[in-house]
Parts: sequence; structure tokens; C-alpha cells
Amino acid sequence: MKQNTLKHACRYMATLIVVMLHSLAFTGAAAGNPYLAKSGETPMKTRVATCAISGGFMHLYTAVDHKLFGKYGLQVEFISISGSGTSLAALSAGEIDLLYCAGEATIPGLASGIEAKLVAAPLIGIPWVVLARKEIKTPEDMKGMTIGINTPGRLIDRLAKDFIKRFNLGNDVKIRPVGGQGQLEPYNAMKAGIVQAALVTPPLEVGGKREGFNVIFDFRTLNASSVYSALQASNRVIRERPGLVQRFVAGMAESVHFAENNPDKAKSSISKILRLTDDVALQSAYETYARAIVNRSLLIPAEAVADGVENARNIGVNVKRKPNELFDNTFASDLQKSGFLKELWSGDDKPK
Repeated sequence: MKQNTLKHACRYMATLIVVMLHSLAFTGAAAGNPYLAKSGETPMKTRVATCAISGGFMHLYTAVDHKLFGKYGLQVEFISISGSGTSLAALSAGEIDLLYCAGEATIPGLASGIEAKLVAAPLIGIPWVVLARKEIKTPEDMKGMTIGINTPGRLIDRLAKDFIKRFNLGNDVKIRPVGGQGQLEPYNAMKAGIVQAALVTPPLEVGGKREGFNVIFDFRTLNASSVYSALQASNRVIRERPGLVQRFVAGMAESVHFAENNPDKAKSSISKILRLTDDVALQSAYETYARAIVNRSLLIPAEAVADGVENARNIGVNVKRKPNELFDNTFASDLQKSGFLKELWSGDDKPK
């Protein structure tokens, strides 16, 4: 009797151990991606906008194009708004839930008091180059020349001033606003001979070099900790719909992984949005935005935000908020704490 009882107890314990191990394995797997939609869950609708059409927003284009957000229970409506100021106003007014824009372009607005924050930064760095006319070979050749920018006070203006200061050209080079919201206006002004240099990002520099223009300085060589492409959410959405923000950030992290491992699909997404078929230009954009300045962790560097606030103050922005009030790393940090990033990049390099 005692022997049968002992055997029964042993079988029970063995079964219990198997169940526990299975449960732990399941929990570990679920912990690797705890943001997936549950079976039968109604998708959360969300509107996300970009502030321009740019190769630098490749990861959002790729995620939307290849339906990466669907598995996270998100039904995404994607729109494009021209200009960081206009898009921040739309975010603040609740016309959009999330904004994808260059952090350096929106930090001045956030610092001035707009109730929104940076919540993820897939790209960190300055992928700009100074492109000059054929007769100009070096920065020193710019003496007596003019750099074209779109509008004073924007990132392109700050970078032009940085270039002039870096090469001690303060008394010799002028900056001329030529209007517009993007890079094409200064670029076309350079082509027309109105200015002698312009600042551009990939893939526009490829076309410029084909036309005989010279890259006389590459900001990418500085390895600067600058917030380039970043996801932003209003304080209201962060407060009232944190689950939406968290899942969207997870979807963006997966898009970073997807783009790095599926170059043809990522380039296809850029090609569609930019209406670009030039293979060399597409490769330039891909190498820059999927590899050179990618930030797998999506964490926003505090020092870069602080630098952005100081730059905003220097151009006359009435700074009302402290740097640490402009970003929230809670969502990106959770990707690491949950084991999601470790699972996502399993077999690859550690998140950087």
C-alpha cells in the first residue's frame, strides 16, 4: 500500500515538473515578445504622420508597407504632413496620434512648450553632406561663396553655420535662404548658380555627384549623437493610451531588424515613397539609414536632446521646458527589460 502510494506520488511529482517546465518555457517565449495582439483582439486604430518625404523615414515606410504593425494589434493610417511645425501642431491638436520626424527639427518646438515627447529614436547621427558646384573641391574653396538653405532656424541652417565655423569661414561665406520646406529648393538653387553649395542627405547626394557636384564635407564622419529620425507622441496619448505607444515602438524595433535583414524589401519601400528607381541612390539610402546610423535599442540619448535644446536657445527659441522633459525612454527601455530585443536579435549582434 505504502509502495503504491509512493509510486503515485513520484508520478505526480514527475508530471508536475513537466508541466512547470513547459509553463516556464512558454512564459519565456511569451516574454520575448509580450506586445503581440491577443487572439480575437480588436485592432487599435491609430494615425501616424511623417513631417516630410525622406529616405530617413525608411523604417516607418517599411513597417507600413510590409504590414508589420498588424501583428501588434495596430490598424495604422499613415499620412504625410509638410514641415515639422505643422506636424507638431497636428500632434498637439490630436489630429494625429504619433509623429515620425527628425528629432533635431522638432526639439525646438518641444522645448518651446508643445505638449509632446520623443519616445523612440531608430536613427542617431547626422547623415548630411555639403554638396558644392564643380569648381569647388574643398571647404576652403568656398571663400567668397554662398550656401543655400531652405528656411532660417531649421536644422539645415544650423548645420550650414556649423560648417562655416568648423572651417573658419565666418567672414568669407554667406548663407542664403531660398525658401521651401526640404532639400530640393537649395539643391536646385545650386544647380541654377544662385548659390554655390547646398546641404543634402542620401539619396540626393548620388544625383548631385552624377551631375558633377562635389561632396566637400560629410557630417557622418563626426559620429555625432544627434537625434535624427524619431517617433513622437503627445503627452495625452502617452498618458491615456500607453499600450498603443508601447506596441508601436515594438513594431518600429521589428522594422529596424526587418530592414537590416531584408535589404531588397526595405529598398522597395523607399522606392515607392520617393518614386525612385535609381539602384545606386537606393543603395546609398539603404546603407545610411539601415546600417550606418541605425540605433537598434531605440533609446533616445539624453545628451543629444540637451544639445538640441541649447541649439534651439541659440537661434532665439523661447525655451520653456528642460531637456529631460522632452523625451520618455520608458517604452524603448521596456523592449530590453521584457526580453523582446534579445529575442528579436537572437543570433545577431547585441542591441547597440
